[in-house]
Amino acid sequence: MVPGTARRRLDRAQRVPAAEAAPSAITAAIDAAPRLVVIAEPAYLVALVPDAPGGRLTPADRQLFGAARALADAGGGAVLALVERPGEEFGPAGADRVLALPVSGYDPEAKALALNAALAALDLRHVLFPESADGGDLARRLAALSGAPFFAAAESLSPKAVTRAAHGRRVEQRRAPPRLISLAPDAVAPHAGSRHEALPVAFAFPEPTGGGILSAEFIPADPAKVPLAEADFVVSAGNGVTDLATFRALVAALNATPGASRMLCDAGLMPRSAQVGASGTVLDARGYFALGIAGAPQHLQGVARCEHVIAVNTDLHAAMIERAGLAVVADAQLVMPALLRLLQDEARQPERQP
Repeated sequence: MVPGTARRRLDRAQRVPAAEAAPSAITAAIDAAPRLVVIAEPAYLVALVPDAPGGRLTPADRQLFGAARALADAGGGAVLALVERPGEEFGPAGADRVLALPVSGYDPEAKALALNAALAALDLRHVLFPESADGGDLARRLAALSGAPFFAAAESLSPKAVTRAAHGRRVEQRRAPPRLISLAPDAVAPHAGSRHEALPVAFAFPEPTGGGILSAEFIPADPAKVPLAEADFVVSAGNGVTDLATFRALVAALNATPGASRMLCDAGLMPRSAQVGASGTVLDARGYFALGIAGAPQHLQGVARCEHVIAVNTDLHAAMIERAGLAVVADAQLVMPALLRLLQDEARQPERQP
């Protein structure tokens, strides 16, 4: 219960003071800890190639691990993660083995050549990719190099069948899982429960030969001009924001894409293309920063797929505060200039030496 009110609140932290923690509750927590699964001699390997931007797994990457576990656990196999940089997330996500690829930076051709070498030398029954901009491109490159059968944008996957809609979703294509598969978003649930050992694997990759790309560089788009549906980080203003000049300055300082609630768009203060929600644009961004937005049901539908949500609102009981992973109960009109000053001070500081 919230002090001074009769409204119940959810405590997602599940923290209990040590003096109040019962021994039975502590024992139950220990028993519920994820167990470590070790597969010493797998019958075969199911590989996956996550996008993992910046070394972090995306929700689509975690779904990829869930699909790989379903294929591996059906016959005593193991999951091999083919990644650019190993990390601590792969074991809890469901990886039994981790193989570091000899690729750094944005070089899709070199990465495809390295994957083709691993595909030819290792006993990989299946190789899974996310059907994303990078994952889908890489899967098609590998299919062209190896000549292995490829099933793109699978919407359901099991050890016996893989399916997808076709011809305007009027028919369903179904077949046994081929060697190369890319998964559509939300096709399979992420792996949960047991933790796997994520044992590093040594493999001598050959020197890449035959590549036609001499130089590859990823050039990010201007976030101010990116459509909301394709934006990675969105900062939105609601009815609690009246100083739109400071809001636009903050959006530029955060290198984000501007968004807005329906009320601001209806009032003509923000363009209709910036409206977030079921009646506007449904986001697929990794980060969403809501300033002065209470959180109508239609707006919450628009941010349902966002991985991280930050909200600033004066109402402790606002639906957006409840949805947020990080909430600031304060006036957005005061938070915006304070945050802008911190960003400006940080920009003026000299770069730290590594």
